[in-house]
Amino acid sequence: MSEVRIAAEPRTVFGKGAARKIRRADKVPAVLYGHGIDPKHLTLPGHEVLLALRTPNVLIHLAGEGVDELALPKGVQRDPIKGFVEHVDLLLVKRGEKVTVEIPVTTVGDINPDGLIDLQLVSVAVEAEATHIPTGVEVDVDGLEVGASVTAAQLRLPQGATLAVDADAVVLNVIAKPVEAPAEGEEAAEGLAAEGEGAEAAAE
Repeated sequence: MSEVRIAAEPRTVFGKGAARKIRRADKVPAVLYGHGIDPKHLTLPGHEVLLALRTPNVLIHLAGEGVDELALPKGVQRDPIKGFVEHVDLLLVKRGEKVTVEIPVTTVGDINPDGLIDLQLVSVAVEAEATHIPTGVEVDVDGLEVGASVTAAQLRLPQGATLAVDADAVVLNVIAKPVEAPAEGEEAAEGLAAEGEGAEAAAE
C-alpha cells in the first residue's frame, strides 16, 4: 500500500474553543500515540485528511516541525450531519513491525441461482506488516450451493497477512431464497377460480 504524506503542526492550545477555531480554519485536531511515547497533539489539514481516510487502513506519513512519523488511523470522529472530520486518533507504527487491522471482505463469482449469500463478517482481522497492509480479501463463491458456508480458515489471504480471528468463525453462508407468498389479490383470484370450477362441476 502507498503512503500518504500529510503536513503536521504541533498543537499547544486545547479545549472546545481551540478545537472549533482549528476546524474553522479547515484543519483537524489529532493525537498521535503508541510505542510508549507521550501523546503528541497535532493539527492536520482538513481536506487532505478527508481524502486520505477514504482508503481503509491508510498509512499516513506525518511530516512537519518536530514530527516525522508513520501512523494508522485508529479513531475518527465526524460531524453527524455534515460528515466532516472533527478529530483523529493516530497510532504510531514503525517500518517492519506487525499490526492487527480489519480488512473488508468482498465476494466474487455467482452462487447457485436458488441461494442467497448471508454475509456474517463484512471485515476480518488480520496481522500484516505496517507498510504492507492489504486493502481487502476476496471470497470466491462461484457455484456454491444452498447450505454451503465459508469459514475464516478458508480465506485466501494476501501474501504477508495472517489470520487474527478464530479460524472457525463463519464468514458467510449460502441460504435458500425465501418462498414468495402470493399477493392478497392473487389469493382471492385463485379462490374465486376454484369456486367457479367447483360450481361448474356441480352443475354438470
